[in-house]
Amino acid sequence: MCALNEVKGMSLFMNNSKLLFAIKQLPSFIFITLGAIMAAAALEIFLIPNSIIDGGLNGVSIILNKIFGGSLSLFVIVLNIPFLIVGWRQLGKKFLVKAIYAMLVFSVLLEVFSTFEEVTDDILLALVYGGLLLGVGVGLVIKEGGCLDGTEAVAIMISKKANLSVGQIVFIFNIFIYGSAIFVFGIDRALYSLLMYFITFKIIDIVSEGLDQAKAAIIITDQEETISDEIFKRLGRTTTIISGRGKESQTQKTVLYTVITRLEVQELRDIVQNADTSSFVTISDVSDIIGNHIKKIPVKKSNEES
Repeated sequence: MCALNEVKGMSLFMNNSKLLFAIKQLPSFIFITLGAIMAAAALEIFLIPNSIIDGGLNGVSIILNKIFGGSLSLFVIVLNIPFLIVGWRQLGKKFLVKAIYAMLVFSVLLEVFSTFEEVTDDILLALVYGGLLLGVGVGLVIKEGGCLDGTEAVAIMISKKANLSVGQIVFIFNIFIYGSAIFVFGIDRALYSLLMYFITFKIIDIVSEGLDQAKAAIIITDQEETISDEIFKRLGRTTTIISGRGKESQTQKTVLYTVITRLEVQELRDIVQNADTSSFVTISDVSDIIGNHIKKIPVKKSNEES
C-alpha cells in the first residue's frame, strides 16, 4: 500500500512538473507565434508581391515556387526538414519542438496572408517596411529558441562556436542565394532583395541579441573605491583598477575599467556623478568580447576585481 502511494505521489509530482514547465514555456510560444505572424505578413503583403525575396531556404523556396509554381508553404517545409534534423542533433529537443512549431505556424500563415492584397506597390516602401517587419519577426523567433528557416538553425549552431552573430552568418549564406535570384527575378530585384536584407539582418541581431550590446567604460576618478563598490552593488559588474598619472599635472590618477550593456549606461552615469562630480568618463562600443565579462554575476559582500 505504501509503495502504491509512493508511485502515485511520484506520478503526481512528475505531472505537476510537466505542467509547470509547460506554463513557463507558454510566453515563449506566444512570442514565437507573434514572430511567425510578422514574418509571414512581411513576405506575403510586402515583399513577394514586389518580387523581393527573403534569404535562406525561404528565399530558395520562393525561387522554386516562381519557377515551378505550386504551394510556397510546401516548399518551405520540405526544404527545411534536413536542416532541422541537423539543428536538433546540435541544439537539442527543445529547439526541435520550437522550430517545428514555428515553421508549421509560419507555413500556415503564408497560405493565409497569400489571400491578402499587397500593402503597397512602391518598391522602396515595400523594401523598407517589409524588411523591418521580417527582421522583427525572425528575431523574436530566434530569441525564443526557435527558427523559421533551416539556415537559421545552422547559423545559431555556428554562432555558438564562431565569433559571428546569427544575422551575420545568415547574411553570408544569402549572398549566394541572392546571386542565384538574378537569373529568376532579374538583377534589379536581386539587388533590391539584397538591400532589404541589409535592413533585416541588422534588425534580427538587435531583436535576437537583445539590447545587451557591450559598452566599455573608462572612469578617471579619485573615488575609485566608492564608485567600484556602487557599480558592483547596483549593476553586478566587476571593475579593474589601473594606476595612472596625469601628464601635465604629474599627479597620480586612478582609472576604473568596466564593461556594461547599453541599458546600464545611464545608471553608470548616475553612480559616477553622485560619487565624484570631477570624474572623467568615456564610454565606447565594444565590437568583440572574449570571456564572460558582460554577464552579470551574483552580488557578494566583498568587491572583486575582474
